[in-house]
Amino acid sequence: MTSKAHRFIEIHQNKVALPLFLPDATFGVVRSLSSQDLRAVSIDALVMNTFHLMQKPGSTTIKALGGLHRMCDWQGPIITDSGGFQAYSLIRQNSKFGSLNEKGILFKPEGSDRRINLTPEKSIQLQFAFGADILICLDDCTHVESPYEEQILSIERTINWAKRCKIEFVRQVSSRNLSEQERPKLFAVIQGGGYKDLRQRCAEALLEIGFDGFGFGGWPLDSESNLLIDILYFTRQLIPPQYLIHALGIGHPFNLVRCYSIGYDLFDCAMPTRDARHGRLYVFTDPSMINPSTPHWFKYIYINDEKHKKNNAPISEFCDCPCCSQYSLGYLNHLFNINDSLYMRLATLHNLRFMSMLTNHLHHESS
Repeated sequence: MTSKAHRFIEIHQNKVALPLFLPDATFGVVRSLSSQDLRAVSIDALVMNTFHLMQKPGSTTIKALGGLHRMCDWQGPIITDSGGFQAYSLIRQNSKFGSLNEKGILFKPEGSDRRINLTPEKSIQLQFAFGADILICLDDCTHVESPYEEQILSIERTINWAKRCKIEFVRQVSSRNLSEQERPKLFAVIQGGGYKDLRQRCAEALLEIGFDGFGFGGWPLDSESNLLIDILYFTRQLIPPQYLIHALGIGHPFNLVRCYSIGYDLFDCAMPTRDARHGRLYVFTDPSMINPSTPHWFKYIYINDEKHKKNNAPISEFCDCPCCSQYSLGYLNHLFNINDSLYMRLATLHNLRFMSMLTNHLHHESS
């Protein structure tokens, strides 16, 4: 594993070790877990979603409840994704949900007849109002295998929206009289699909505009679910090493290790918590063997397997999460089979502790 330039990120008096995995708290919650639960398994930061939060519970409700930190009882850093990926996954695949144009994203919220236009300016205004610590520019996300002409339109729109986001960001900082230490950070997203010339064109334009950090945008897997490691590496090399870079949507344990080995710092994904809820648990086979060349240092346990029914051992001998400290595989198998909500909580705690142990190992290994 190569040594890393970034060992920590400092956000509003929070000094957080890198690499950093952020669980998906899309609507302001990691399903089934409280803020105390998250702290108990050493989760340091969360990612939430502007596109969804503006609909549920809504920006006026979040403001009335004191902002995201107060509402969720979360004192650690919060990154708010802009909603570009949600536009891709919802609107690009089914136009009945809305449309994208040069102004922004026009969509109709679920259960409502009114249409909302999420512009770059509106996205930044909402993220400031929510009290996020790292804001992400609105971007136009595509699939890696989308045609070249579509990718060109995507990067042009992404660059234009990033310029508008930066202008609104500077205006918000000024109007709120925020110092350099008080203001949130602003990240821009590098698009371009699987085309290196477009990734380079987008990265160079965003560097010229000027941001605190960057994200790798677009679907990071090919049609056979293989990680686009070549494009990820090429994109990381376009960004000077003093800038943090976020591997957006990457959270498979092996893919996280591979991306960290080529210079990525931040990671987020719904996979570990979703896998937990559906009965797929993560287990180290040998933590000392973690490396980016093979995934054999971890395995999956499928909790509904009949062989676990009378197993009195914990999920993992290497884990110190509340689940492994107090409960057996047999009991979890029972909870899963009766569809009890306690299973969801315990399994989610376990998979998140696996992720925090993984990133902690990588941090200390490269120190």
